[in-house]
Amino acid sequence: MSDAAASLSDVVVRRSGRHLLDSVSLRIESGERWVVLGPNGAGKSTLIRLLAARLHPTSGTVDLFEERLGRTDVFELRTLIGLASAELADTIPGDETALDVVVTAGYGIVGRWRESYDDMDLERARTLLVAFGVGDVADRPFATLSTGERKRVLSARALMTDPELLLLDEPASGLDLGGREELVRTLGRLASDPATPVTVLVTHHVEEIPPGYTHALLLRRGGAVAAGPIDEVITSRNLTATFGLPLVVEKHGQRFTARAIGLD
Repeated sequence: MSDAAASLSDVVVRRSGRHLLDSVSLRIESGERWVVLGPNGAGKSTLIRLLAARLHPTSGTVDLFEERLGRTDVFELRTLIGLASAELADTIPGDETALDVVVTAGYGIVGRWRESYDDMDLERARTLLVAFGVGDVADRPFATLSTGERKRVLSARALMTDPELLLLDEPASGLDLGGREELVRTLGRLASDPATPVTVLVTHHVEEIPPGYTHALLLRRGGAVAAGPIDEVITSRNLTATFGLPLVVEKHGQRFTARAIGLD
């Protein structure tokens, strides 16, 4: 039996004559932690929507847990996937408390209504909020939170159901330096835990790659520049090709940094 959580083969996503993804192939195996990098418009969020079973490809195939999109019940697939994204944030009622944002993931909904949760559910939600550094906002309305706080609440929500695939779309966006480093530390701890699901993290910045991430995919204009083991992919040459300007990449311990060169 395959251990692949996700497999994409020659995937094309085209909208209004424009290729959002162009002939992308990718295989994500059990136990792996992937980071996806690329400039704005590279296709990162489109890829996440495919992996979240919220978008079908124009052509090519997408298999999630050995189930092919277009031939299976996506609502069943979505119960196996934890997602944190700006698109999801836009659907959350502003008066929903942070605690309810997390706990309602158990029913796959946003906006608490007549469903009930036991003490174990509520305790898990609070524990996850604490783990992401926002335990003190549990009872505050989502609309009153800062952008960074909302990102961390959504990251906690993504883990609420103990998913088999965790998708984090730019979770560090909007965080200050301290908040970013706290989040990177949390994600690094999760990456080192064998119980953590297969994870795909989207970012613009190599500095936001947590320790313990194993693989990387670089996207530019909808196409894959490079994909594979992280130390083979996150190189000066590949980053230069991906972002379209001369970059030098350095690694310190398990953290990457990148800077432009030759621009004086």
